[in-house]
Amino acid sequence: MLHQLTINNYALIDNLDISFDGGLNILTGETGAGKSIILGALSLILGQRAESRYFFNQQKKCVIEGLFKISGFHLKSFFEDNDLDYEPETVLRREISADGRSRAFVNDTPVSLAIMKQLGEKLIDIHSQHATLEINDPEFQLLVVDAAAKHADLLSDYQGKFRAYRKSVSRLQQLIDENEKAKADLDFYQFQFDELEKVNLLPDEQEPMEQELFALNNAEEIKRSLSGAHYLMQEGETSAILQLREAGHQLASLEKFSTEIADLYQRLNSTIIELRDIAAEVEQLEDRTLMNEERAYEINTRLTLIYNLQKKHRVSSNTELLAIQDDLSNKLQQVESGGEEIEQLREQIELQKEELEKLAGQLSTNRTQAIPEIERQVMETLGEMGMGNAILKVEQQPTAQNELTKTGTDQIKFLFTANKGHSLSEMSKVASGGELSRLMLSIKSIIARYTALPTIIFDEIDTGVSGEVANKVGQIMERLAGNLQVITITHLPQIASKGSSHYFVYKDNEGTATATRMKHLNKQERITEIAKMLSGDNPGESALKNAKELLKG
Repeated sequence: MLHQLTINNYALIDNLDISFDGGLNILTGETGAGKSIILGALSLILGQRAESRYFFNQQKKCVIEGLFKISGFHLKSFFEDNDLDYEPETVLRREISADGRSRAFVNDTPVSLAIMKQLGEKLIDIHSQHATLEINDPEFQLLVVDAAAKHADLLSDYQGKFRAYRKSVSRLQQLIDENEKAKADLDFYQFQFDELEKVNLLPDEQEPMEQELFALNNAEEIKRSLSGAHYLMQEGETSAILQLREAGHQLASLEKFSTEIADLYQRLNSTIIELRDIAAEVEQLEDRTLMNEERAYEINTRLTLIYNLQKKHRVSSNTELLAIQDDLSNKLQQVESGGEEIEQLREQIELQKEELEKLAGQLSTNRTQAIPEIERQVMETLGEMGMGNAILKVEQQPTAQNELTKTGTDQIKFLFTANKGHSLSEMSKVASGGELSRLMLSIKSIIARYTALPTIIFDEIDTGVSGEVANKVGQIMERLAGNLQVITITHLPQIASKGSSHYFVYKDNEGTATATRMKHLNKQERITEIAKMLSGDNPGESALKNAKELLKG
């Protein structure tokens, strides 16, 4: 239940701190005093979006804070699922800066607006006079039936399995689309794969072949240069080796005169030996260098094939071509195995569907059993509020071809007539505003009876009723408050008198700016306020007496 609401800098409210009781809380005040503004502020901590133009002072931030007592309402799992600290007295806070930036907190932990809204929906149901339109919403009508059927766990189990089923169906369609596309591309993939596989590529063959071809293409020049080098080193009449030998003879005749010359002579001999080895290797290399046109053609053909494949696939190496070949191989295998995966998924979907149909059947049975009690309770409550001839009929029909939906295979439709002898029809077509308000109150009382909703707020739901009917509406609200906290904004003294707590909302014009205030009325103030609601601003003794009588009643 909502225990305390603090509002700072919102619309006509500069600062307001309100404590509520657990029973029937009444809010009254003149039109325009700010009752709906208070609800607007409350909606901010229930996850609604805000605009900075609603601030009392545009230079300051707006802060709304609500203290909720939530023990006994089975909300621990919600806190655990969203990684929040569970507290029996939980605080929801919303801060909105003047530039429109918003922050939301649950027990001082920052949360998204979506999380705050989800929690808010579990704490408070706000019903305004305009919300009677939802009574014609098939989803709302089904929610009423499900609440009376008391199968929340079964419905939750069904919906979880239905989400998994829809995910499987979506995945199946994706696989079918991918498989169809792959089949369409199969010939092309196969051609590309065969083309690469036939070449029998090796990852490191390109560079050695390029070097070998370069050598073959320049064999004549290489052979000529090697032969010339060998001639200059060893074969010529003035070859390098002969010249060095002669230099050695000259040094040999002098080595007896100096150790340095002897060392130089030894070094020269070593050079001659090294040069002979070089000359021999040059000669061997020249002998091995052949002009092999057949081999050059073979290598050139292979390289041309590789270059064309690289250009076609927009790569520059055999390693990349081999990676493409592997990818094509995988795609071909996927086409072959795709059919098997599709069949396996189809079998899984069929099993999921069978289980869902079984659960949907249980849901339908429960709803069928709950409908007569809904009809009875609604008509009984309407009878108390002066609509003894009203009839509510809840139609339950299967979906087209028993198609599975997120709520099962049922379609629910509420049919209504407020008058004896008239045919049943959709409520919006046959019920007046006041009748719709009473009908919605009857239905909300059923929802409250079967669900663990902590708080319900009625914003002038009593529109269109008066006199004894208004008194009966008040009694039903009073009875409803025995199961949950009820906060009601009303202009009717008959309803106001039924509250366990009474708050008066008014405008304060004493400061520099008009501000909305709210006061918790004591017994005498309450008598005066109800008397004013009966007869005007200056109630006489008769009105005061009537107010006392209403409060006693």
